[in-house]
Amino acid sequence: MSAVSDRLPTFPWDKLEPYKKTAAAHPDGIVDLSVGTPVDPVPELIQKALIDAADSPGYPTVWGTPELRDALTGWVRRRLGARDVTHRHVLPVVGSKELVAWLPTQLGLGPGDKVAHPRLAYPTYEVGARLARAEYEVYDDPTELDPRGLKLLWLNSPSNPTGRVLSKEELTRIVAWARSHGVLVFSDECYIELGWEADPVSVLHPDVNGGSYEGLVAVHSLSKRSNLAGYRAAFLAGDPAVLGPLLEIRKHGGMMTSAPTQAAVVAALGDDAHVREQRERYAARRAALRAALLGHGFRIEHSEASLYLWATRDESCWDTVAHLAERGILVAPGDFYGPAGERFVRVALTATDERVRAAVERLGQ
Repeated sequence: MSAVSDRLPTFPWDKLEPYKKTAAAHPDGIVDLSVGTPVDPVPELIQKALIDAADSPGYPTVWGTPELRDALTGWVRRRLGARDVTHRHVLPVVGSKELVAWLPTQLGLGPGDKVAHPRLAYPTYEVGARLARAEYEVYDDPTELDPRGLKLLWLNSPSNPTGRVLSKEELTRIVAWARSHGVLVFSDECYIELGWEADPVSVLHPDVNGGSYEGLVAVHSLSKRSNLAGYRAAFLAGDPAVLGPLLEIRKHGGMMTSAPTQAAVVAALGDDAHVREQRERYAARRAALRAALLGHGFRIEHSEASLYLWATRDESCWDTVAHLAERGILVAPGDFYGPAGERFVRVALTATDERVRAAVERLGQ
């Protein structure tokens, strides 16, 4: 076991524990804006679908029910503009983090193969490469990478942590470059429903991919759009030549989304009203926190989408974490997402309205 764990970095969130204790000691309690876990209720129609499917004594299938696949294909057509999507173009997964961590291994990557991800990025992209013993490298512009040995290119738009959105033109250029060099593209689009100052576009859109899904897979999650982080509900959509082998591997591995969760996903993807309501909650919290941070002397960069504000006081991120912890506010240090984030913090919008108001009041003092 140690041989596997030795390949991994120190789990970053453990470093935040002392600051969490400081913030929790505030007389009015902690305002936790660090992890980004949903706090609002699961919509009732989704809960009902889960409960109605609770009597599920048999094993679910890895590929999901036909109803689930209909819901997945219908959503990517309706929401992302994808065309000619069939059941072969979709695959449910057990939450997107599991997929990110184990994808290089499931693709058969190993020593000598390269995985590339943005310079500021979700740490699990690197973890996935490490687990497979593959090499990993970061980029500012992926088309400037050396394509030799590059087997997997991660895109992330809207970005975690920065909230940056890749334009349709940028995505089109990157996809063309990757195809010309035979590089497989996985596009993490888990925050695509949360564009504020930009309208995020999927690699599945025909204006980006020219009507072909060759070499392209998009990753989507219901954790943020539908408050389903606790359900572990996500899916892939794209090239059947990639998803077919992944399906077979995942069958052998028993990577099955539970039957009640599958039913809940069908309900969630069939309803847009709850997504609009949740967006309105986050938009109001974002406006309040953004104004309070700016008034407190922060500068905010990117942040045109996603669930975070990428903020700096032009000092070490840990100095900023300590400064806010003394005020009972916990945020994530930017260097969790790479050395380029060492002077930034990531401020999540995922706190109740009451806790956001408390943060705003403390920042104004």
